[in-house]
Parts: sequence; C-alpha cells; structure tokens
Amino acid sequence: MTVTPDTPKWVQDAVFYQIFPDRFAKSGRVEKPNNILPWDAPPHQEKYHGGDLLGIVEKLDYLQDLGINAIYLNPIFQSACNHRYHTHDYYQVDPLLGGNSALRELIDEIHRRGMRIMLDGVFNHASRGFFQFNDILENGPHSAWLDWFTIEDWPLGPYRGDVPANYVGWVGLRALPKFNTDNPQVREYLMRVAEFWLREYDIDGWRLDVASEIKTPGFWEEFRQRVRAIKPDAYIVSEIWELAPEWLTGDKFDAHMNYPFTSAISAFAGGERVSRMLTKDRGYHPYPGIDAAEFGRQITRLLDAYHWETTLVKYNQLDSHDTARLLSVARGDKATVRLATLYQMCYPGTPSVYYGDEIAINGTERYDDPHEDKDARWPFPWHDEARWDQDMRAFFKEVIALRHAHPALRQGRYHQLYAEGAVYAFARQHDGETLLIALNTAERPQTVTVPLNGLFAEAPQKILFGAAEIVAATEHQISLTIPPRNGVVFTTD
Repeated sequence: MTVTPDTPKWVQDAVFYQIFPDRFAKSGRVEKPNNILPWDAPPHQEKYHGGDLLGIVEKLDYLQDLGINAIYLNPIFQSACNHRYHTHDYYQVDPLLGGNSALRELIDEIHRRGMRIMLDGVFNHASRGFFQFNDILENGPHSAWLDWFTIEDWPLGPYRGDVPANYVGWVGLRALPKFNTDNPQVREYLMRVAEFWLREYDIDGWRLDVASEIKTPGFWEEFRQRVRAIKPDAYIVSEIWELAPEWLTGDKFDAHMNYPFTSAISAFAGGERVSRMLTKDRGYHPYPGIDAAEFGRQITRLLDAYHWETTLVKYNQLDSHDTARLLSVARGDKATVRLATLYQMCYPGTPSVYYGDEIAINGTERYDDPHEDKDARWPFPWHDEARWDQDMRAFFKEVIALRHAHPALRQGRYHQLYAEGAVYAFARQHDGETLLIALNTAERPQTVTVPLNGLFAEAPQKILFGAAEIVAATEHQISLTIPPRNGVVFTTD
C-alpha cells in the first residue's frame, strides 16, 4: 500500500532565501573583534567578514519586498570557521553572529511578519573544538568520551598532515571528527539538540547536512518522530544530492535539496555556456549542456521518482554555498539566470534564491578555474548599490510575485507538452486554472506549434509574463514565436 507522505502544507507556498550568515549583512549592534576583513574584500577560506543575525533583521524589509517568505540559514552555532560546519557548541549561537539573543530577535521578527525560518543541522560530525572530542585530545585513551567518536589508534593527529589522524573524520577530514551515532548517548544528545531549538526558539525546520552519511538504523526515523512531536508542520530537508526516493517515503525527510533539478535546468538554460571547470567534481551535473528533449527526459524522470506530495515540497535551488553561482556557471550570461529562475518559479516544489543572485552578484570571471567557486560566498554589496543589477532584481520580484499570485504554480499538476530543439513547453493545472509556460533557450526566435492535449477549454492567449507572438491558436494547439533566450507564461483568462 502506498503511503501518502505527511508534508507541511506551508512549504508549498514558500519562497526561500538562503543566507550564508558571515557574508549577508553586518549590524553595528553586534560587537566584533578586530581581525575582521573589510566588507568589500574578496572572500577568504579562513577569514571572517563579520555578517551577523541582527544584520539579517535589518534587511527583512528588503527580503519581503523581493517576495521572500522563508529563510534558510547556513550553520549559526559556535564554531571556529566562517561557514560554521565545524560545530563547537550546539546550544550556543556563534558570538560573531550575535549569540542566542540575536537569534531570538531574528525569529521573533520573522514570525511577526508571517515568515518562516529553517536552520542547518550538522549532526554527522562535530569539530576538534567540540567539548567531548577536545576532551579526547586532552586526555587520550583516558577520556570519558572515547565512544562518542571512532578512535582507530594512538596517538591522534588532529592537525599534522604528515601523521595518521587515527580517528574517523567525515570524508577523511581531520577538522570534522565523525560522530559515532551507534552510541545511544550520542544519538540522544543530537535528538535533544534538534528538540531544543524547536521547543525553545520555535524554528520552522531543519536542513540536515550530509544526511545520508548517518547510517545508524532508525536514526532519522526517530529524528522525524521527535521533531514532529514538538512541531507537527516542521520542514525536514536532507542534503542528498542524487535521485534518492528511498529516503523520501514519509518516515524520514520531507524533501531533498533538489540538485538533479539544478543540474537539468542549468544544463538546458545554459547550454554550451556552462563552465566545465566550475561544475567538475561538485556532486551535480549541469555540464554538458542539453537540448529540450533531454531536459524533458530528466524532468520526467525526476517527477516520476517521488510521490506528488513530496514533489510539492522539494527544495529547488539553482545554486548554493556548495556550488559556483549560476551566473558564473553560465560564464556571466544573465539570460541563463533569467530562464532558469522563470522555470524554477513555475516548477512544482519550493524555490530557493541564494543570497545576491537577485542582483546578479558575481565574484569571478575565471570560469575555467575550478578553485573559483568561492565566488558563491562574496559579501552582499549593501555599501555599493551601483553594483546591483536592478533589472535582474526587478525580474526576480516579478517572477516571485507571479508564483505567489497563481496557485497553479504552487499546487498545480505538471504536464509536459513540447520538448524539441531549444524549446520546452509545459502546463500547470489546478482548481480551474491552467497556465502554459514555454522557454526558448536559442539565440534566435523560435516558432513552434505546441499541442494542448485537452488541458484548455479555449486557447491560452493572455500573457501573464514574458513575450511571444501568437501565430495561430485553437483549443487543441497553439503556434507561437518566442523571442531568443526568453520565456512566456500564458493563461486563458
């Protein structure tokens, strides 16, 4: 018997904004140490720019004006690195971010505005500064916490690369000692962390870092049960990069970060512009570019893999802190970003905007240097609006508003209608509303005839967004000319 997943309904209406806290906004209300990079300096793997949570509070008007109603924060707990995936204390917000009081103010203000917030849960591994592991470093085999991690031999080599680490780290990284989640004490500790931030701070969900790395039987099932016992509509998102329906059967996660979606639309919208070096060995596959037929096959495979209720809450991003920005992947081609974002806002699932994409923030022109993916972590240029692409921001506002205005784009069934050459067309249908969306990724106008497959009582001829010339239209098919590198959304009303 097929079980319908119990997914949170609010997520279907959410448009997320992913924030890398050190690089989004800095408030004068959070005291900082002296050795902080200037805000406009290039990002550095080991240095801080000093962004904080009160800075986010001060930019909520900006986010709401954009159309954002949910925020996903990269890790915020105390850590000795700017990305904070090396957790020192799971019960303390990093002092550089303003501490626990700053998170409280941020959550209160987000909820006052009717918005939602999701935190990043890094439960597979901790850091060398995590108390229990630090005790092992100090006391060796005499530590009381030996079985919280997997110690293989002595002495430990936490910092020297010329000697064995002698303990298990995530993907062999000494900085990230992997928890022994088979230990019931470790398991209970992590469950209580998840419960604490839900119960005491009323967060709305957890994004779970490298979730498939935790192999302990029953771990994620228990996690879901305990999270949902506190907040029945909490959103639980796993960082699993591949097509993996076995993880989304209703007993663990609500969604994955949808990198197969990212790969498909980036390859189709970007085509031959996609930089091989910026996408090589990143865990997703937007290179090489693909045509509409292959795009259609990939999207069909993706839609067929999951229950519809799961598809409606899949976390659909175009880029993230773990990839180069789409603008860089497409070698600076802004039409790729517009095409992909239009599709993202019309596709089933929950769209996420990575901070700064809406102003075409871009940190590199070295699209064939695999080390240039750090451009995804540049500080947001609040100090220099001359660098903002205001046309791009206006575009984002318009397509986000389009999604908010039409339930068919949030809950509607998906019908592929045309997938040939450079043109892809589909419909979304819900509760008496049917929309036709068509994309042309070619450098020249394309004239195509799209079959409507009985979805429309009359020809869709009213343009809600974009531009196209209708050549001929009946209730059975529509012939139209779509401008180069452009998209259009039609309705019958």
